[in-house]
Amino acid sequence: MDVDIGTIGSPTHRVVDVHTHMYPPKYIELLESRSSIPLIRKFAGAKEPRLIILPAEAESLDKTAGSTETSSSHLPGRPVTTHYSSLAQKLHFMDTHGIDISVISLANPWLDFVAPEEAGEAAKAVNQEFASMCAEPSAVGRLFFFATLPLTAPPETLLAAVGHVRSLRHCRGVILGTSGLGKGLDDPALVPVFRALAANRLTVFLHPHYGLPSEVWGPRATEEYGHVLPLALGFPMETTIAVARMYLAGVFDQVPDLRLLLAHSGGTLPFLAGRIESCVVHDGHLVKEGKVGPGRRTVWQVLREQIYLDAVVYSEVGLKAAVDASGADRLMFGTDHPFFPPLGSDEQGEWESVTWNAEAVKKALGDGTDAARAVMGGNAVEILRLHEDS
Repeated sequence: MDVDIGTIGSPTHRVVDVHTHMYPPKYIELLESRSSIPLIRKFAGAKEPRLIILPAEAESLDKTAGSTETSSSHLPGRPVTTHYSSLAQKLHFMDTHGIDISVISLANPWLDFVAPEEAGEAAKAVNQEFASMCAEPSAVGRLFFFATLPLTAPPETLLAAVGHVRSLRHCRGVILGTSGLGKGLDDPALVPVFRALAANRLTVFLHPHYGLPSEVWGPRATEEYGHVLPLALGFPMETTIAVARMYLAGVFDQVPDLRLLLAHSGGTLPFLAGRIESCVVHDGHLVKEGKVGPGRRTVWQVLREQIYLDAVVYSEVGLKAAVDASGADRLMFGTDHPFFPPLGSDEQGEWESVTWNAEAVKKALGDGTDAARAVMGGNAVEILRLHEDS
């Protein structure tokens, strides 16, 4: 069912999209230069080049190598339309859906694949392009961004990058994947980076990419099931596992000022937090190590003190779980644009994937309520300091 998001927003209640991606020109050029995923590949006769970032898409790419097939239904990846890189297109999308402010970010896999000696400069180029977009007269006051970090770079380059992005006007945080420096987000070597981010008031937007091993989906997945299993299940479980590892490693206690915004409403974390708690308190090893006892912060406490969730969950049921776990004051609306476009209809019109999220907010919190308005924009304005121009 279509939803008029504008009925939730008003001149005094803005609608903010915190989960919306762009691939600036420098990043597009980088992907076009590659021969292995992630990459952008042009196919003869195809209207747009294709973005190929998932392992299953790489398998399809191998099968189409040398083929003259140009039917979009047989090509791997997804078409790279103007929605990926055009500032004018982003603003048009926002206007179409009644979105006042967007906090744009580079989409997965960010710079995780870049050689260490090149990562620092690549991050500077991408972040500067985002800063320039936000400074365009048509975008001032409407666009902010999450910066990208050169996680493969040497430690001194990485820490310098944190300071650099903090100085960029309109930057409100950074987007990270779950691989961290290559060993996950519970890697002790990443703690100094988390401390630097917290000290600079940079919120971490945590977004999945790596999912689960392809063999989990079975032999029929690639040929018969499209992208449903890795996107619908692999991505949410990846986020859940990453945050659970951070919790078990004590990262949140080591960096109490760290703030995470979790994509896709925290994956399955809101639903499984109770089970995680039960497993923790009944684990003999953790008890023996003294990690269970008085003063231990529970998963529930971390969810309500250091974690925010986006509202990209597409259903009232999922959104209610997120609200119950973290609180309506910690949820923020998102669209996941330019992904999940309407199939077989006008991409310049309303996107069903967007209206589903807005409808979920209305159903879960009530149309026109203070809580709904907060999720649709008020929370983001306060949490990400979108009322500040610096």
